[in-house]
Amino acid sequence: MDDLTNAPSPSPQEIEMTRTPPWGTVTVLEEGPRYRINRIVIKPGHHMSTQMHYHRSEHWIVVSGTARVICDEKETLLKQKESTYVPMNTRHRVENPGSIPLVMIEVQNGEYLGDDDIHRFDDQE
Repeated sequence: MDDLTNAPSPSPQEIEMTRTPPWGTVTVLEEGPRYRINRIVIKPGHHMSTQMHYHRSEHWIVVSGTARVICDEKETLLKQKESTYVPMNTRHRVENPGSIPLVMIEVQNGEYLGDDDIHRFDDQE
């Protein structure tokens, strides 16, 4: 019997705080006025959609794995303990080119953090 068998089930509140898009998971760790902190996990070989936000900036810190970040068509490779800043109104995307899950902490900051402040671009690039 492994240790997970007796582990408590997540509470409904914890379940609601985690989204599971096809590429991985997004868990809200903390929220407050003008900021939100997320833990993002991207599966190997997957990526988030190319997008832009009109009312918020984002700061990504790589906890483990490798991130390929495309920000305004400039590509950067980030490893553990490295970070990048994505200004408002900037087209961006993050990919996991590695063989292990990419784990990042995302800090969103801005006047409005609603999910409808996401302009998605065609990912057939």
